[in-house]
Amino acid sequence: MALRKTWVTIVGWVLVIVGVGALVLPGPGLLLLLAGLIVLSQEYEWAERRVEPVKEKAFDVARAGVSTYLRIVLSGLSASCLIAAGVVWCVDPTIPEWWIFGPQLPFGGWPTGTSIVLSGLVAMGLLVYSVRRFRPAATPH
Repeated sequence: MALRKTWVTIVGWVLVIVGVGALVLPGPGLLLLLAGLIVLSQEYEWAERRVEPVKEKAFDVARAGVSTYLRIVLSGLSASCLIAAGVVWCVDPTIPEWWIFGPQLPFGGWPTGTSIVLSGLVAMGLLVYSVRRFRPAATPH
């Protein structure tokens, strides 16, 4: 019982912290925050009370993100560019020297590139989910 509570607490807080970070960095911040609260709500009543307001806000943001075709296209292009940047970061982290930057990308190599590619894939997946959930008229039947 104590092991389960410890595990739930650790996983929940990691998701909450990463979600808060992703609110200001590229990533699905509200969704990660929501996931962390859902995990924490298994053991803590205070977290359970906060799940619904965060869920409503996350869905409002997702709905707004696919409200027009232009936003959908721009989101898809942004996710694709993120994936491409991650691949470049993995394959060749050298760049032209400019000011204090170069010839290597900071924190270069496959670990950083892989995390960027994964972020782009998550963004693409969330875009597809949002289009299917919030724009049913836009998807073919």
